[in-house]
Amino acid sequence: MEPQLLHRVTDGVATVVIHHPARRNAMTAGMWKALPPLLDELAADPAVRVLVLTGEGRTFCAGADITTLQGSSETAQSLAVLAEEALAAFPKPTLAAIRGHCVGGGTQLAAACDLRFAQEDALFGVTPAKLGIVYAASSTRRLVTLVGPAAAKYLLFSGELIDAARALRTGLLDEVLPVGELDRRVAEFTRVLSSRSQLTQAAAKEFANGRTDRDAYWAGQARGSGDTAEGVAAFLERREPRFTWTLPE
Repeated sequence: MEPQLLHRVTDGVATVVIHHPARRNAMTAGMWKALPPLLDELAADPAVRVLVLTGEGRTFCAGADITTLQGSSETAQSLAVLAEEALAAFPKPTLAAIRGHCVGGGTQLAAACDLRFAQEDALFGVTPAKLGIVYAASSTRRLVTLVGPAAAKYLLFSGELIDAARALRTGLLDEVLPVGELDRRVAEFTRVLSSRSQLTQAAAKEFANGRTDRDAYWAGQARGSGDTAEGVAAFLERREPRFTWTLPE
């Protein structure tokens, strides 16, 4: 099978699989280009409430396919940054489910997700210093936001790999699971996310990402949505809420 991004939608969860097992799921130029339109398609699908990004088999993503850097590394990097920005801008909750190596562009993609769960055998690295590449400013800022300046400098200056336990301590990961437990936990947690108010999630994602000019917009959405009334009623009646607000087209 050619290197590609596979996807499926099940019970409100869109799963995007990085599929290039011959090269530990390294991203080709075609895969970087394919990600933004795929994300647009999934964002517009009302059946999708959560997105999970993962890799085929026992590896998340070993970064960019190095063969793509033999021409213009700047072109390859610009494709990676566009894909990263599209993932960061996805309007619904995103979660990276990580096994094995998550290196270079793999860490770039994982960092662009809202949340990151990993098996305890996962390894992480940001490796431009091994290739003499200038890491993009937007990618550097995102990494610093997650792990802080000191940890970001350690990763960027050295290109060394860190294990899941250290990644959890630095804030790069949200949860670390024993080997064999990742799929169960991701399925469990995405069910939780799918059951919550999309209105709350969409507004919270904008605010958490630094947007400060849409308070009035979201207040208006809340007034007209019915989600607040439903949430309060469900709490008082001791039942699961049935939220109906969806992202405007």
